[in-house]
Amino acid sequence: MRKRHWRLALAGLAAAALAVTGSVVVTRAADAATVDTSATYVFVNRNSGKAMDLYEWSTADGAPINQFTRNDLAVQQWRFVDVGSGYYQVRSVHSGKVLEMPNANDGTQLVQMPAVSDNTRQHFRLADSAGGYVRFVNRHSGKALDVWEWSTADGAMIAQYADLDGANQQWQLVNLGSGGGTGCGSGSFNAEAVLSGSTWTARNGSSTVYTGTDMRAAVQAAIGSLTAGRTSKQRVVVRGSGSMSAGSRISLPSYTTIDVCGTINVTGSGSGDQAPIYSRGTTQVEVQHLNVTGGPLYGIFMRNVTNVILGQIDMRLSGGLGVRIDNRGDTSQWTRNVRIDNVYVSGASSHAVETYGVDGITIGTVTARNVGESGLLLNETINATVTTVDAENAGAGTGYAAFRMANRNGRIGSSYGTNVRVGTVRARGGGRGVFCVSESGGAQIDRVDIANTGNNAILIENCYNVNIAANGGTISGGGEVRLAERTEFAGNRDITLRNFTLVNNRIVENPCADNLTISNITLNNSTISRC
Repeated sequence: MRKRHWRLALAGLAAAALAVTGSVVVTRAADAATVDTSATYVFVNRNSGKAMDLYEWSTADGAPINQFTRNDLAVQQWRFVDVGSGYYQVRSVHSGKVLEMPNANDGTQLVQMPAVSDNTRQHFRLADSAGGYVRFVNRHSGKALDVWEWSTADGAMIAQYADLDGANQQWQLVNLGSGGGTGCGSGSFNAEAVLSGSTWTARNGSSTVYTGTDMRAAVQAAIGSLTAGRTSKQRVVVRGSGSMSAGSRISLPSYTTIDVCGTINVTGSGSGDQAPIYSRGTTQVEVQHLNVTGGPLYGIFMRNVTNVILGQIDMRLSGGLGVRIDNRGDTSQWTRNVRIDNVYVSGASSHAVETYGVDGITIGTVTARNVGESGLLLNETINATVTTVDAENAGAGTGYAAFRMANRNGRIGSSYGTNVRVGTVRARGGGRGVFCVSESGGAQIDRVDIANTGNNAILIENCYNVNIAANGGTISGGGEVRLAERTEFAGNRDITLRNFTLVNNRIVENPCADNLTISNITLNNSTISRC
């Protein structure tokens, strides 16, 4: 029999709170007026403490929505799309599809489907509950999203039931955005560029510094109006969407924060290092929110910079490269101290995110979909920490990979002490899953989840001190796990493969590596071939 909610005045209930660590911040409960459609959220159930999760990383129509221990990965990340009258579609960052309640019956499981703007089964309003929680009420059924039978187990289904305001129907909205957890454009700012009708107006206080139809010119004018010679960050907010040429750029000088609450669509062609967001030879630069569409040369381009923060970055492209941060090979002028919170890139013809010559970078999640080359490529980068690389169809038909290290990545001086740490690499299809090449190393990948790659699941070629799957994972089908070498570099040494399950695949060492450890591999229709 289904449990029913009794509204008891429990003293501890209102005091219940969700503890959030790092840069993740819990926001106040939202109604239709306060949802931030530029932000990325995790939804945590009050009764179970677990997060709304897309089951088994599916991208299929009709895939079920369950709860799972919170991990802030892309399958637990959601965005609101305003459909009017106080209702929203809720879009998965992982799949790009939206939540749908297939019918009006009690107990019907929540699923994902392609977005259809006038489909009321995909429309939800937020109703306030006590203690800063909200309920998702479906427009078609009038019922609330509900963890079925008050379950606290991983994998329990999320369904609908009459809106009783039960704790299993209450959700905390956890904003994964930068800027102290505030929504895009909120908080104080020094200048802004605002679109009204077809006219852009740039203002600094009461002074208007630009009026016209050119988005790029308006944003650059707002940036140019900030205090000259400043030694602390000043903030520009962009309110509206518009287009700019691939042969142009918005340049960010030192001590500048930009928050783009809209979409920049890049048109035409260009050459060189042009990008909608560009910064070079600067320090203390921050991009809090940015959405880019079209075919830029680069979505973001930064060179010889220090103390950089990229917050919530979403690029749905038809070509180009997503984020490039480098030092142009000048090792006397490393790019230093970079933080990237969450990047989603689809459709790029090159990499989703690429670094070259960076000392000190922290990356939350890189989500890559259908990019021509790598999901995340680290070149000559040291002291790096990455939480998740999640790639589908990255580098199909190429030697690129969901996660690639190249060009002496991880080498500090002449040694390879562990300084590149990656939490999870997930790869589906595409080229390779993990690729380490050209005297790279000093790396540990805690967990792998790799399946059906068109090239090697993992290729380690002339790399040193690489530890893969310290905390487990699975490699299934696709290309083999191979240790190889090129003649121009010393062969592999100090390589560890352990603690994962290998399905319908094989591990091949040829030629011999120096100090290769293979341990605790569960073989399922698979083999290991040592030299």
